[in-house]
Amino acid sequence: MKKTILFIISILAFSTSYAISISNKKAEETLKRLDSEIEKREIYLTKQQNTIDSLKSSLSGDSIKNLNTIMKIANRYVAFDNDSALFYYNKGYNLAKSLNVDSLATSFRLKRATYLPLAGFIDYATNEFNAIDTTQLSPILLTQYYETGKQLYSYIASYFGNYPEISSKWYTLALDCQVKHLNRLDHSSLIYKLNIGEQYLDSNENSKAKATLEETLNHLDEASNLYARAAHALARIASIEKNDNEYIYYLALSTIADIKSATLEVVSMQELGAKLLELNDITRAHNYSSIALANAVRCKATMRMIQSSKAMPIIAQAHKIETENWQKVKSYINIAIFALVLALIGMLIYLFFKNKRLSIVQNNLVIANNIKEVYISQFLNLCSSYMSKLSQFSDIVNRKISSGKVEDLYKITKSGKFIEEQSKDFYDIFDNAFLNIYPTFIESVNALLLPDMQIELKENEKLNTDLRILAFMKLGIEDSSRIAQMLNYSVNTIYAYRNKLKNRAIDREKFEENTMKIKSIS
Repeated sequence: MKKTILFIISILAFSTSYAISISNKKAEETLKRLDSEIEKREIYLTKQQNTIDSLKSSLSGDSIKNLNTIMKIANRYVAFDNDSALFYYNKGYNLAKSLNVDSLATSFRLKRATYLPLAGFIDYATNEFNAIDTTQLSPILLTQYYETGKQLYSYIASYFGNYPEISSKWYTLALDCQVKHLNRLDHSSLIYKLNIGEQYLDSNENSKAKATLEETLNHLDEASNLYARAAHALARIASIEKNDNEYIYYLALSTIADIKSATLEVVSMQELGAKLLELNDITRAHNYSSIALANAVRCKATMRMIQSSKAMPIIAQAHKIETENWQKVKSYINIAIFALVLALIGMLIYLFFKNKRLSIVQNNLVIANNIKEVYISQFLNLCSSYMSKLSQFSDIVNRKISSGKVEDLYKITKSGKFIEEQSKDFYDIFDNAFLNIYPTFIESVNALLLPDMQIELKENEKLNTDLRILAFMKLGIEDSSRIAQMLNYSVNTIYAYRNKLKNRAIDREKFEENTMKIKSIS
């Protein structure tokens, strides 16, 4: 077995030398720098954790002097451990309120709202932000308010990246806050120059953006978040100009800055992995994408977990293409692919149990029955992602198995039977979970329907399609396109189901609204 593993490693290392190299020498040198920094990333992470531990040890009692220390701890946790950052922002907010230090309480509240979307709490974050009365804010807090709005709305826009109409709405709000934030900054400061450079880019003034950002980058510390932001913005410009070498160069610089600043909530490494995949630099692409996913898990940034995990099946497919050129070692590559599948499944299981533990930590951030609904929503996202990834890897593994029955295996995968089985398992898990929290849901829904239009379930059926659609809506998934994806139906079919349900209701106009009022277990 040991010889087999060593042989696989030697083959993968040998194949790397045949990957399409980056033609620009500077870009390639920067990638090598990045590879070197990746080897040292645990050193940077340990240093960050030691700094945090030192700050924690200085806390004593609930005095005012502790507020600044708590803020420092929370700020250190940002992009390092999202749950801990939210915990300390919440802790600081509660302490500031109890000590009647309103300015610091508001500052903690704004910070908390900024990073809630990363954990998936979009509605809670926007409600928190919109509840703040700007007329009562000091000039400093008002500047922070618009900075929070820009970042918060940008996170949400990124979350809905696959839905342009929804994403555009949030992006517009982010731009509005960006303009107001800029008007309040010192025009001679580096933070202003960075923000105005990003503003030029968002306004399609690419030449101005590039000149401003390049100048700003030269004055920033490479081991800072601001440096990572500036480099990433320059990478966006390079992407627009279709300059691959420059795009890779600036993404690599941004990733190096993220590593040196112990930042785990990142996008540059994800994008760099995807671009190198296009250029057939398979080993690097796989390495960067895997680290990006591991960082998202370690940081507990739910949004980044979803984004990073979507790239993994693409990378695995790239391995398939590569191994077709090495037929003599196909059996060894199949072992590697199988191990990758097991690793991904193990990672998803790890995420599932980690999110269950997170729901306990986040208890201070939500109220009453909302925690149960958030738990189910996260549980749904994981199950949906789990089915999608298994489907992708099932396709890869089936194509790679050379058993002389390729056509039979192709028919099995083509038939969709595997997907149907996974969907059935998903429905069973979802039905059980949902009914545990809403045990009277079926009876409550029937109470809203006409007597002769009641929903009757078949034998051994826990929920049917009508009830699952309402269950998704109850959990906040009201968009028909998302429901259609969950149930493997067309959007028109979902619309038809919803209209039929309304026609069966006692109060057609308020049926869905009344459904949302159904109580969970106490």
